[in-house]
Amino acid sequence: MTPDFSTYAAKSPFISCYMDDLILADGTRNNLAIYDDVAADWWSDDIRWVRTLKNMVPARLKYFEKTVSWADKDILDVGCAGGFVAEELSKRGGRVIGIDPAADAIEAAKQHAAQNALEISYDVGIGEELPYENNSFDHVVCVDVLEHVQSVPQVLAEIARVLRPDGYFLFDTINRNPIARFATITIAEDVLGLLPKGTHDPAMFIKPDELRGKLVAAGFSPDPFKGLGLVGLNKRGDFVFGQVPLKAVIYMGVAQLTNTHD
Repeated sequence: MTPDFSTYAAKSPFISCYMDDLILADGTRNNLAIYDDVAADWWSDDIRWVRTLKNMVPARLKYFEKTVSWADKDILDVGCAGGFVAEELSKRGGRVIGIDPAADAIEAAKQHAAQNALEISYDVGIGEELPYENNSFDHVVCVDVLEHVQSVPQVLAEIARVLRPDGYFLFDTINRNPIARFATITIAEDVLGLLPKGTHDPAMFIKPDELRGKLVAAGFSPDPFKGLGLVGLNKRGDFVFGQVPLKAVIYMGVAQLTNTHD
C-alpha cells in the first residue's frame, strides 16, 4: 500500500529536512524540488538534464549485471524519480517497487508505467524510513541518491533491513574532492547546464573509503568500486556514459548483505 507522505512528514526528523529542501529551493544547494518541477515532461526527452540522467542508465545496469540478474527478483529502486531505472528493471523481468520523496515525479512514473503496460508499484517516501517489511527484497538499487540524503548510515540501515539475506545493494554516488566539485558544480551545473544549478551540495559528496566503512558497519561486504564517466557523444550531442578507470567523480558499487539483521 502506498503510504500517505503527509501523514508522517510532521513527526519525522528526516522528512522535515527534505521538506526544507523543497520549500527553500531558491539558492539552496541539494535542491530536491527539481524532480517535481519537470515531472510533467520527465519522459518527453525535451529536457537536456533529464536526458542526461536517462543516458546514464545503460552503463549503470551493464555494470550491475556483472553481479546480479533481475528476472523473477523482488527489487526496490530507492530514489526512483520518474522511473528510468525502474522501468528497465521491470522490462528485464523484475518485480519492481520504486520510492521517492518527489510526489509529482512518482505520479509521472505511475502514468508512464501504466501507458506501457509495466507492472511497477510506486510509493512516496524516503530512504531513511522505508515503508516495507524486513526481508522484502532480493536487490535494492540506489543511483544518484546517496549524495542527497540527510543520513547515509540510516539509509544503509534501512536498506539492510528490507533486503533478504545475501541480497545485493547496487548504487552509485559522487566522490568528495576538488575534481568532483569542479566537474559536477562548476562544469555540469554552471557552465554546461547538464544539471540545474543547486542540484548538488558538494559538502554531501562521499569519499569511497567513507562509504565503504558505512557499508561494512551496516552489514554489507562491498566489492571494489568502479568509476562511471563520459565515454562519448550520441547523435543528439548528449553525453554517453560508461565504466571508466578513475573514480574521482562518480563511482559505482555492489555490496552483498552478509551480516543479516534479526
